[in-house]
Amino acid sequence: MLHANHQKNGSIGKSIHEAISSRDFIQSFLKAMQSLLYYSYRRFSRFNHWYERRFTGVGRIALAAAIGAAIFGVDTEQTTAYQAFTYLAALIALAVATAPLFRSRFAVRRDLPRFASAGEPLEYRVRISNLGKRAETGLTLFEDIEFAWPTRAEFQRAREPGVQRNWVDELLGFYRWTWLVAERRNASVEPAPLPVIPARGEATVTARLTPRRRGMVRLAGASIARPDPLQLFRAFFRTSAPQSLAVLPRRYPLPLLALPGSRRYQQGGVALAGSVGDSEEFVSLREYRPGDPLQRVHWKSFARVGRPVVKEYQDEYFERHVLALDTAYAPQGEAAFEAAVSIAASFVYTLDTQECLLDLLFIGGEVHCQTAGRGLLRAEHLLEVLAAVRMQEGPAIERLKHAVLARRGALTSCILVLAGWDEARRNLVEALRGSGLQVLALAVVDERNVSERIDPSQGVRKVRLGHVQQDLAAL
Repeated sequence: MLHANHQKNGSIGKSIHEAISSRDFIQSFLKAMQSLLYYSYRRFSRFNHWYERRFTGVGRIALAAAIGAAIFGVDTEQTTAYQAFTYLAALIALAVATAPLFRSRFAVRRDLPRFASAGEPLEYRVRISNLGKRAETGLTLFEDIEFAWPTRAEFQRAREPGVQRNWVDELLGFYRWTWLVAERRNASVEPAPLPVIPARGEATVTARLTPRRRGMVRLAGASIARPDPLQLFRAFFRTSAPQSLAVLPRRYPLPLLALPGSRRYQQGGVALAGSVGDSEEFVSLREYRPGDPLQRVHWKSFARVGRPVVKEYQDEYFERHVLALDTAYAPQGEAAFEAAVSIAASFVYTLDTQECLLDLLFIGGEVHCQTAGRGLLRAEHLLEVLAAVRMQEGPAIERLKHAVLARRGALTSCILVLAGWDEARRNLVEALRGSGLQVLALAVVDERNVSERIDPSQGVRKVRLGHVQQDLAAL
């Protein structure tokens, strides 16, 4: 019997070992397949970018016809399609062979604005100088925008927001790759046909750029293209012309909001409300009163009049709101975080800061706080800051809570913009309200995710991912 039990335990252990080995093999196989798919998609995207730039519309039709003729013309005894393939292939080869003959030289200068807004097209002027000795015609201007391909880890971690794919598409990840590449391309510029440029002359053209997302758009250079005589294939001259453009976050219209709270004492007045320390705004000199601190004594006046004279400072009461942005990793990833940044930008752009102060508070590598209003920074500066904010790993929620509570005494209210909804964010809202601070909390959620559903009794306004404009209009 002992021997039978021993055999039974041995067979169970062997089964467990085989199951673990099978699981490890499957995981290794899936990991290798994901790596193979990533590099295949990346090479395909590179080729597709080259193909779309190099071949004209007519050239693409000719190339497709040549491929079709090659497929149907395999059996030369049953069809004459191979003759069409030979003819088309010869034309394409001749067009490609003429590309090195384009040896003209150009210089490019742009008149770019300082800022743009995500999703809003802008036009700017480009001056092209012909450095050659003959006039050039039939040219097209292409802008070269810096682009970093997604890493393999980003490809494996990425999820398309608001899209349900079947298990095959999820496994292959092609749609996920195309979405990720489109998200990484933060701007597009339409090709601009150029007029005739005389020898040693100059031409001006209007280019149209569409920023797709906030951040910096870096133009590395420009490419001047000229098609071959058959209008099939383009030859390029590339010139370096680095410039950058700051793209501000997308903004949505907000209804007129009456923020809660009342005026509070601001130590040092408006001029120093955005600084750290006990310095205050000087108003006048007056005689010393018992209890005045010695550091306020104006010693030169004391020596001149023979009695103590102190400096008097201005104390003011006005509203001061904090706009706290959640930069912790969002459950819905980049899509939810970008929506949260756009909501924060909408508040910055809409709130009237002529008679109040607005602190933009978020966690980056450290605690960042920028103050606008009443003669301090302008709203455009806060928008520029929001254009560069990024998600943070680590305890960003806890650090944000401590940063807001540290300023609790001077604040009228808090506008809290959350990039998701979970236990940590719920505790943040409860802690801020528990301190007595008036809080207007908004959370970007995906209603398909049960864990992100918000109970109305929690007093948090939900903003549905994909319906940001409609939900903000209903505030």
